[in-house]
Amino acid sequence: MTLPTTLLVPVDFSATSEAALAFAVELAKPLRARLVVMHAYELPTYGYPGTFLTTPDITSTIRDAAQRGLDAMIARFEKQDVKIDSVLRQGAPADETNAVATEVSAGMIVIGTHGRTGFARLLMGSVAEKILRSSAIPVVTVRAEPSAPVAA
Repeated sequence: MTLPTTLLVPVDFSATSEAALAFAVELAKPLRARLVVMHAYELPTYGYPGTFLTTPDITSTIRDAAQRGLDAMIARFEKQDVKIDSVLRQGAPADETNAVATEVSAGMIVIGTHGRTGFARLLMGSVAEKILRSSAIPVVTVRAEPSAPVAA
């Protein structure tokens, strides 16, 4: 087994994502691994009979806000002696995470999980679970609680 040289950290700007990024930073230090922090967003579409559309204004507003959020999250970890790159993608988060993992040759994905169960999970879905089930590389899930990391 070879140790990862690139860790991919998908974020949604929540406290759980921040905990995952903090964990990944600490993991990357002894490995001398590069971090790639990514965010994937989906555009809302408005439906009319036979047509779905998104306005250019909404598209640029969402993209710009997502980029600001990504930049701000990375800025909180810049002085940690770890190389951090960022990727912003439009699309389904689980699909984009797996695509970016391949593109950057990630050896591991570190992702936050809210740990929802039952009805809440049914309603909200679980990006982390989709990534766990579909990833070709190891995935570490991190909860925001102090007792957190659970390897899967």
